[in-house]
Amino acid sequence: MTTHKIALLAGDGIGPEIMAEAVKVLKLIEERNTVSFDLQSALFGACAWFETGKSFPDDTIAICDNADAILKGTIGLSHEESKQIPVDEQPERGGLLPMRRRYQTYANFRPVALPPELAHFSPLRPEIIGDGIDLVIIRELVGGLYFGSKETGINDQGRRYVHEMLEYDEDQIRQVLEVAFKLAMKRKKSLTNVHKSNVLKSSVLWNEILDEVHSDYPEVSVDHILVDAAATYLCLNPTRFDVMVMENMFGDILSDQCGGILGSLGLMPSACVGPEQSYYEPSHGSAPDIAGKGIANPYSMLGSVAMMLEMSFNMSAEAGNLWKAMQGVFTDGYTTPDLARRGDAEKQISTSEFGDRVVSALADLPSAC
Repeated sequence: MTTHKIALLAGDGIGPEIMAEAVKVLKLIEERNTVSFDLQSALFGACAWFETGKSFPDDTIAICDNADAILKGTIGLSHEESKQIPVDEQPERGGLLPMRRRYQTYANFRPVALPPELAHFSPLRPEIIGDGIDLVIIRELVGGLYFGSKETGINDQGRRYVHEMLEYDEDQIRQVLEVAFKLAMKRKKSLTNVHKSNVLKSSVLWNEILDEVHSDYPEVSVDHILVDAAATYLCLNPTRFDVMVMENMFGDILSDQCGGILGSLGLMPSACVGPEQSYYEPSHGSAPDIAGKGIANPYSMLGSVAMMLEMSFNMSAEAGNLWKAMQGVFTDGYTTPDLARRGDAEKQISTSEFGDRVVSALADLPSAC
């Protein structure tokens, strides 16, 4: 029997609630397959800071270092609560960015999937959604403006200033483009390159490297599009896209826009992949306003489990089963209050009840082993 060590970082807000549903699913997958999951829980985010004085404590680092994969919940507090934590130790700066830097998780996968049965979630008209939305955003995750040098101070005129560098080298760009081209080869052999080369020199270099990488994947057709035009077309014609690749900040913004296209970031899981370690997380925030109420949907967290099964543990068949089970709960007419859209047409259930129904539906599907 194969054993996989998984670091569980439940995090803040609704993180522990949706992580509990992920554990239910993992327990069932153990029963259905010749696999064992060694689940090791650790503090991460604001809860870690209040307990240890660090958002990414040494004990958590040790657990993550030794894990085969990391499953991460949501982190962060409300704006007012965040003021209790020093700026540099607030969960995103003190926890998330150091995690990305430590494991060099340079490629962020965000599937944007809305089959016809779930089209009611989207604010877009049916004629725009067509037969459903199915695209993947590949976002560079450890370079660019977010990781460049930063400086604040007072200039010679006595005015406060900030200086932040957008930095990339060709190796950083090349490695994420390789990921995007390889994914395009597995899908429709179509890649959309999102850039801003009419203004940014970083995009000029990005495009030069893309042309070089493209020569190794001649079967892939490449469409170049400016980031502002991409934002427009995602609303007007999202079905034109299959695999999209872009630098860090563009990816941050456009992937969240895709959450709006789907109807909620609660419908978008993600994978953050590095050369030796990867972590999987829901794309949405910690939602402190509904934490503890049992009304948050665990779909994005469970989708992240599915991505972990496929990408870290080579269990693609069971990952497919999990997707079917999750979507089947929605098509059966059940949802949680945070995603309710259709009034009496939906039966509202709690976070744990949604997880239970996913487990039940998964149990009814043929085992992958």
